[in-house]
Amino acid sequence: MAYPYRVVLSEAQRAELRGLVGSGTAPARTLTRARILLKADHGDGGPGWSDAAIAGALDVNPSTVLRVRRQFVAEGLAAALQRRRPDRVYERRLDGARTSSRWPAPRPRTARRAGACACWPTSWCACWPTSWCAWRWWRPSPTRRCARRSKNALKPHLSEQWCLAPTADPDFVWRMEDVLAVYARPFDPARPVVCLDETSRQLLGEVRPPLPAAPGRPARHDPEYARGGVVNLFVATEPLRGWRTVLVSDQRTRLDLARCMAELVDVHYPAAEKIVLVLDQLNTHSPASLYAAFSPAEAKRLADKLELHHTPKHGSWLNMAELELSVLERQCLRRRLPDRDAMTAATRAWAERRNASVQRIDWQFTTADARTKLRRLYPAFAG
Repeated sequence: MAYPYRVVLSEAQRAELRGLVGSGTAPARTLTRARILLKADHGDGGPGWSDAAIAGALDVNPSTVLRVRRQFVAEGLAAALQRRRPDRVYERRLDGARTSSRWPAPRPRTARRAGACACWPTSWCACWPTSWCAWRWWRPSPTRRCARRSKNALKPHLSEQWCLAPTADPDFVWRMEDVLAVYARPFDPARPVVCLDETSRQLLGEVRPPLPAAPGRPARHDPEYARGGVVNLFVATEPLRGWRTVLVSDQRTRLDLARCMAELVDVHYPAAEKIVLVLDQLNTHSPASLYAAFSPAEAKRLADKLELHHTPKHGSWLNMAELELSVLERQCLRRRLPDRDAMTAATRAWAERRNASVQRIDWQFTTADARTKLRRLYPAFAG
């Protein structure tokens, strides 16, 4: 059969196409076009398949095969492999979903035409022909908005988890101002202000060894993983000194919290007169946990060294330890750690690195800001 566009590849072109198909790194469209050209080759030693045979073997339409052959004969190998013509300059006409390179270039106009799209800026619509705005899909519609405004449209299918504080709650504002007053204290080594919070983390191990990163290729790991249980992380930080520590435990019980408090008192702050501790209102965050884990005399000794301040309910954002938890998640925990020992080593290295660089927290929210910006949380007072 005589084809109107006969593909004859040279040895260099065959070698280039075979190398491209063998590497597998090119886009799927490019690889398909390369395979079409190799099978349609009527040169010396080429298979010379028909369009129907190529379409059946590669699961493409015969018109696609004809189009690739035509582009190869008329424009060369580079044009046949690429989706766009290499010698054509494509310009963006509009922003957003209406961008299209097939529209002709806008003609400059000095005045806006009658009937132009009402939702587009005057400087845009003044240069478009009136006949285009007469198209049905181009006419202004209350349900069709500009591409620039679509990002601000309501999205009822989306939902976001948000900590909703109560309105006009005296208990909330009292605890909030109590914590803010603690944060306003000057730095005192004898009475350090320490924030404590906790989170859980799942232990995940690799089933197959991951592949390291290589030039032009990121690191790769298999989606299958081995579950190793769950551990709890206690994060304590002293914002004014730029210090933090992480304690890894198997559970999050009163006994685990009591051991964390005892470590703060006896290991990290043995010379402090009193540790000002800021916590949220979890049921285990009380001196009762000390009495559940130690003898009465030891629990009393530890409790006397602690000054507890609790954030209000639905107000855990007031605990600066949550900022450290966020940094810990982004810098250390976004990887697979198989067991508790690996988690302990990773978090200890992270804390030592942060402590060495003295990363402090600059808290700016004050009581005056709360009374101005969060007026809705304060009860109405007449007098």
